[in-house]
Amino acid sequence: MGTAIVLLVVAAVVGLAVRSMVKDKKAGKSLQCGSDCKHCQGHCH
Repeated sequence: MGTAIVLLVVAAVVGLAVRSMVKDKKAGKSLQCGSDCKHCQGHCH
């Protein structure tokens, strides 16, 4: 039972991290460009 609870918590944390990354990408932010794509003149991946 404890393993299932830990698994659910880890899955929730990973899901929130992925959701945050997708949201930032849609907002024009990128980790490769210092979280702001306007600084790399459109060369973000």
